[in-house]
Amino acid sequence: MSSVPASQSEQRSDSRARWSDSIVLRTIVRRLLLGLLTLFLVSVVVFAATQLLPGDAARAVLGRDATPDRLAAFRREFHLNESWLQQYWSWLSNLLTGNPGTSIANGLPVWSGVEPRIVNSLYLLIVVALVGIPLSIALGVWAALRRDRLFDHATSTITLAAAALPEFVVAIALIILFATIVLQVLPPVSLVAPGTSVWSHPTVLVLPVATLTIAVVPYIYRMCRGAMIEVLESEYIEMARLKGTPRRVLLLRHALPNALAPTVQAIALTFAYLAGGVVVVEYIFGYPGIGQGLVNAVSARDLPTIQLIVLILAAFYVLVNIIADVVVILVTPKLRTSS
Repeated sequence: MSSVPASQSEQRSDSRARWSDSIVLRTIVRRLLLGLLTLFLVSVVVFAATQLLPGDAARAVLGRDATPDRLAAFRREFHLNESWLQQYWSWLSNLLTGNPGTSIANGLPVWSGVEPRIVNSLYLLIVVALVGIPLSIALGVWAALRRDRLFDHATSTITLAAAALPEFVVAIALIILFATIVLQVLPPVSLVAPGTSVWSHPTVLVLPVATLTIAVVPYIYRMCRGAMIEVLESEYIEMARLKGTPRRVLLLRHALPNALAPTVQAIALTFAYLAGGVVVVEYIFGYPGIGQGLVNAVSARDLPTIQLIVLILAAFYVLVNIIADVVVILVTPKLRTSS
């Protein structure tokens, strides 16, 4: 007789699993469609913005001494003499077939110059994530458990001050402290020879990683602390405490998972923000990443490279938000089981 309830329980479990999978799948599909629309609009905006840059791209690349015939040949080669609509369609169609074009600054394929910079920037962001996210969550949880005590007040004050500092101020302060005037234990710039991995000189990562970590920790910490305090004051946590649930189980199994949903959103927004902040940090340290490549492309009026890099940064923003939405569903039982 006990087999019937067990069978019904298994059916309900399978039903909940299928419902959870369908929610995740629908979320991914919906976000991908919205992401593709966003990338299309970004492509239109960035193409129009590059066309509106002051000056002549052909003269900026060839110099003031270029003859009219050479300028005309250059414009024909890179389709700069065509209408904006024709240029955009040509660029977009080539992009969709995996050919982002040729750099007008050096005549090489754009992807060959951008790809190693993407890898270097990903290394930088991965290390920042591995250091900054666990540190922020640990500080936020500990501050919530020590609410209104010395540790809570100290970390809240320090993170608030750090959040008010722009990245370039933090970067310059770290250079002064660890690379030039006070101590000389780290390289002040993150120069890496072309074709060489940044891991061959891991010390070049320390200051950029520290700068970006200081930029991301305050926001994630404050969100985690606030969410954790709200969860710890909820009725179901109080009920579990009264039932004698061990403190460790109460925190890890009940409180922390429910506090992670808003924290994941804060992490996503913070790292999406880094898509722009990394440009400043890489430029200051001379780090060979995508941000430094964007600055160089703007200086050289290399329109295809500018367009590709900005589109990649927008795609990173879309991808981070999709991942955040999926993670929020997976860590929030209410979202997985609601009908």
